Amino acid sequence: MKQKRILYYTDPLNEDFGPKPRNLKVITGNYRYNRDNFWVRIFDFFTYRFILTPIAFIYTKLIAKIKLVNKKLLKDLRKEGVIVYANHTHPQADAFGPNIYFFPQKVSMVTNSANVSLPILGNLTKAWGALPLPEDYTASKNFLKELALRLKRKGVVVIYPEAHLWPYYTKIRPFTYNNFAYSVKFNVKSYVLTTTYQTKRNGKLKRVVYLDGPFSLSPLLTNKEAAVALRDEVFKVMNERSKLSTYEKYEYVQRSKA
Repeated sequence: MKQKRILYYTDPLNEDFGPKPRNLKVITGNYRYNRDNFWVRIFDFFTYRFILTPIAFIYTKLIAKIKLVNKKLLKDLRKEGVIVYANHTHPQADAFGPNIYFFPQKVSMVTNSANVSLPILGNLTKAWGALPLPEDYTASKNFLKELALRLKRKGVVVIYPEAHLWPYYTKIRPFTYNNFAYSVKFNVKSYVLTTTYQTKRNGKLKRVVYLDGPFSLSPLLTNKEAAVALRDEVFKVMNERSKLSTYEKYEYVQRSKA
């Protein structure tokens, strides 16, 4: 039996095993979130539909052969703008999968600046819906304005509350309630995508993604209380789904603190 590779981590909230560009873009008030310029929209449409979507289909359906469970939820989900919270465990599947799961809706993803920092690919990820987190007050205003617009246009906004990539991780890492404030602020329904890694009878990997929801907000709670309650509910659902994982490619070991 092949020995599993061990990945060591110190901080489950901030450790990242994803690729990092040498020069990270700083997302300030000068960053343009809105893409309503006529020619920009034409560019976005053609690259999203005729480059990203075919690549995403080939990877999701033909290479990774990812199975989506609870497709019946898609019927109601497509009627309005929604936010989808997902665990972050694979660079390609997490980037491509949602574009296929929620087709024909346009999918936007809240990301860190690394996703828009590469010279050519960075521009394409903007066209394909990447919304990097803002780093100053003006950028925050522009970010929220654009987020509201995309939800109003019945788009799907995908957020990875774990924030950092841990490849093939089979549990759910702790995350704060901050990202859930968006569902509260814009009063939209929330859904959950949980990626699991399961073992086939022949011992090979089978990827199964579970869609759950919608999760509505109680009008009796304050904004913070509602965000915390939603965070707790999402974490509970993700945690239960993650228990269905039976395939472990890497072993994650926490370093003992000195």
